[in-house]
Amino acid sequence: MPARPWVRPADVQAYSEYKSVKERSEAKLVVDILRAENYVISYTNNDFKDLEEIPESVKTAIIIVAEAYGYNACLAAREMKSEQFDDYSYTAADAHPIDIGSLDIASLLDEYAKPEARNGVTLRMRKL
Repeated sequence: MPARPWVRPADVQAYSEYKSVKERSEAKLVVDILRAENYVISYTNNDFKDLEEIPESVKTAIIIVAEAYGYNACLAAREMKSEQFDDYSYTAADAHPIDIGSLDIASLLDEYAKPEARNGVTLRMRKL
């Protein structure tokens, strides 16, 4: 099994166009990457232990999900919506978090998905 994390924080920063993700600390990006790896492992039901190297499409999916986690975390940190000082008021623009389910990473991961065994039994049928 390849050692985790499978991608580096520099990979996520190089891919991202979000300023908040590019400026995110390396320690926080490592956490985002580990969360993304767990998401990919759960999505595919595959821990990739039988591979010597993680495929590029899986790494790409991890980078995309890690970027979304990083962006959402930065967005959640900015909870201030509006502020008012005497005769001056300020309202921050509404930004929406990225929905992880809408990232369309299925095309990157479906090749590596394994069927989930139910009650410890997997039944495979084929045409005779």
